[in-house]
Amino acid sequence: MTASPPSNYPADHQEQARAWFEALRNRICAAFEKLEDDLRGTRHRDLPAGRFERTPWTRPDPSAAEGGGGTMAVMRGRVFEKVGVNVSTVHGTFSEEFRKQIPGAAGDGRFWASGISLVAHMRSPLVPAVHMNTRHIVTSQSWFGGGADLTPMFMDRHAEDGADFHAALQGACDRFDAGYYPRFKKWCDEYFYLPHRQEPRGLGGIFYDNVNTGDWAKDFGFTQAVGEAFLAIYPEIVRRHMEKDWTEDERRHQLVRRGRYVEFNLLYDRGTIFGLKTGGNTDAILMSLPPEVMWP
Repeated sequence: MTASPPSNYPADHQEQARAWFEALRNRICAAFEKLEDDLRGTRHRDLPAGRFERTPWTRPDPSAAEGGGGTMAVMRGRVFEKVGVNVSTVHGTFSEEFRKQIPGAAGDGRFWASGISLVAHMRSPLVPAVHMNTRHIVTSQSWFGGGADLTPMFMDRHAEDGADFHAALQGACDRFDAGYYPRFKKWCDEYFYLPHRQEPRGLGGIFYDNVNTGDWAKDFGFTQAVGEAFLAIYPEIVRRHMEKDWTEDERRHQLVRRGRYVEFNLLYDRGTIFGLKTGGNTDAILMSLPPEVMWP
């Protein structure tokens, strides 16, 4: 480890977090491959069921011989047009410019960060796209961050999906603090908003950062609960719609709506900016972009 941890930071916390993110990745990949296997209807049923291809990468750091790395897992299938489930554990030194923006990094700039990041773009315009990520960061401080949000292509058709998605995340929040869900939902609504379009990206969810209550086990447990809630609800939402057929007009609408996803990620997304500023793998960082998009 090259980051300077807080004086009371146990050495095994980073290993626990890394192991959890990688185990969650494995479970999510298995659940998504099961959806690929189970497809029976729609125009893509004759395509082979998708499987994740994993590509490891390493991160060079100017301050060290190596700066950690990660694994990019990408699947292109018949339910998921493109889905990436990435994990990484990186360490090194922030640039002089960037360290001022990160809590606890203003001194020597050293850091350690581990997390999971997922984005799914679906073949069917009737199945909502989704994003989820959780992370643990250590500088001279330590904290957790993350969230999940649902992005239907037709916002007015997915009230039940949105309600169930939010209920799952609220359940995860309420186990730890009754104030988490309203605060993190509001943060998500504000964060995933495109000011140049004056519209939200989707139906929202939760977004949180800098969570450090002083009880590491509680904060880690909350981040685990967010991952568990996502794994429980999103495959269920996919199953509700993946067998339905769609029209070419609905497909065109999907491609136009994907443009909003591209605009947000390249203009505003913190994770994208963090990855690029810390020398992360560019292909893994831009994995979130859809495979096909259209602007009218």
